[in-house]
Amino acid sequence: MIEIKEIKNKQEWENFLSNCEEKTFLSSWNWGNFQEMMGTASGGKIWRLGIFKNNDLVSVALIIKTVARRGIFLLLPHCPVFTVSSLELKYEILKTLLEKLKEIANQEKANFIRINPILQRNKENDEIFKKLGFQEASIHAHPEASWKLDITPPEEQLLNQMRKTTRYLIRQAQKDQDIEIYQSRDLKDVEVFDKIHSEVVKVQKFVPFSLDYFKKEFSVFQPDDEICIFFAKYKGEIVAASYVVFWSNIGFYHHAALLPKYHKIPLAYLLEWESIREAKRKGCNLYDFWGYVNPQKNPKHPWAGPTLFKMGFGGKVYEYVKTQDFPLSKKYWLTNFFEKLRKLKRGY
Repeated sequence: MIEIKEIKNKQEWENFLSNCEEKTFLSSWNWGNFQEMMGTASGGKIWRLGIFKNNDLVSVALIIKTVARRGIFLLLPHCPVFTVSSLELKYEILKTLLEKLKEIANQEKANFIRINPILQRNKENDEIFKKLGFQEASIHAHPEASWKLDITPPEEQLLNQMRKTTRYLIRQAQKDQDIEIYQSRDLKDVEVFDKIHSEVVKVQKFVPFSLDYFKKEFSVFQPDDEICIFFAKYKGEIVAASYVVFWSNIGFYHHAALLPKYHKIPLAYLLEWESIREAKRKGCNLYDFWGYVNPQKNPKHPWAGPTLFKMGFGGKVYEYVKTQDFPLSKKYWLTNFFEKLRKLKRGY
């Protein structure tokens, strides 16, 4: 018998996730708190659902009510998360969860349900969603593939596994006395990060996260010592920075910025390496570089360059089932049309 209950205990939620292999911080308790803090974007509403099989917790899902110009929808970021491997049981869990989501969507007047699954992309897992009436979404809210590195080996072995150029540039940056890397867990330094990020936005012309977004994300993970900003100085000036989330024995390279005029100096390589080293010190087993596209298949994609940079550190790609939509009203098809146009304008 499968039942769904709302989970209100942080320890129960986090303990369950600690035993799951495939997961990201987007399903964490603190990410739910962050979505509640954002308020306007999420409608201020989230649900943390636990799916039980014979009273045993076998899956969890964070649901976020998203209010956008294109309509209201329920978003499941990298959820549901499973401890089970059986395809039949995954199907039963998703089928039961879908009925609950329809109830919530009806109460909240949502036009569709969007799931960013954290399931390996293969024919069997794709088929589960098709059987339930889902269709591939026009765009995705969160990465559908990521580059990850096993960081359990000793540091010297990790360096030896890297691309020769990456290893060389790290060594060069370590020798450069003009380069300094330091960490901050001070909320005030979010503004320093934002200034660098804003300069990058002017050049690359993408839609940025707001300072309020960065501050709230930092503040929800900070009390549990799950976030850190890494800064790179060159000749005394802060010219690069990255946000790294440390959660459930994984380090996540979430945001980064480097002032364009310093691209030829290997700051980013040493900054990343110091982040990996800190993840090891904190007991992480995996480093998630967050977001991947195949640079050979799509060299013009905005992520192609950053992906090549990440690949130089070693590791492998993890691909998930494409983002799935479950339409609930005719308004969904208008949303679908506008999202396709948006995707074309972005060039990917």
